[in-house]
Amino acid sequence: MGNQIIISISREYGSEGHTIAKQIAKDMGLPFYNRNMLDEIAKEKGFDPAAFAGVDEKPRNKLLSRRVKGYSNATEDNLAQMQFEFLRKKAASGESFVVLGRCSETILKEYDSLVSIFVTGNKDRKLKHVMEKFSLSETAATAKIAKHDVYRRRYHNHYSDFKWGDSRNYDVCINSSRIGVERTAKLLEEFINNIKDA
Repeated sequence: MGNQIIISISREYGSEGHTIAKQIAKDMGLPFYNRNMLDEIAKEKGFDPAAFAGVDEKPRNKLLSRRVKGYSNATEDNLAQMQFEFLRKKAASGESFVVLGRCSETILKEYDSLVSIFVTGNKDRKLKHVMEKFSLSETAATAKIAKHDVYRRRYHNHYSDFKWGDSRNYDVCINSSRIGVERTAKLLEEFINNIKDA
């Protein structure tokens, strides 16, 4: 495998996959890429990152977008392609990193150094987390979880060649509700280190 390790983490909303990914990156001393990659892309290409803030990891609106000769007029498509290009460049440079979402398990699948992870969670634990984090009622939290998971599923399934959350296409699928965020991160780190040493 060499020295490079690329850790791709996809997650259900409320499963705390974001926290787990950040913890793994911190513990392993790796760069962590999520929406923060937008700042680097904007700096390189010379645009205001605020222009794309509302469409990150969002599916394009089919009624308001179209393709002409392979090019899309959808802001969502253009941002996605810039992020994919960013990740491919990082991977091609030999850099090791942790990336959250962005179809990275598909975009970087040619790399033997890729470890792909999907984080799920029990409905009640996800609901409790979202209610507490955003001070929402149970009804509002349920709607928020459903909305974000629909967006993630549609975004992923548009750009990937397999369905979001299909366990057959990840190295590990894990329920963070069973042992909590910290122990889930540690368990995944052990798995990743075993792969690195194999």
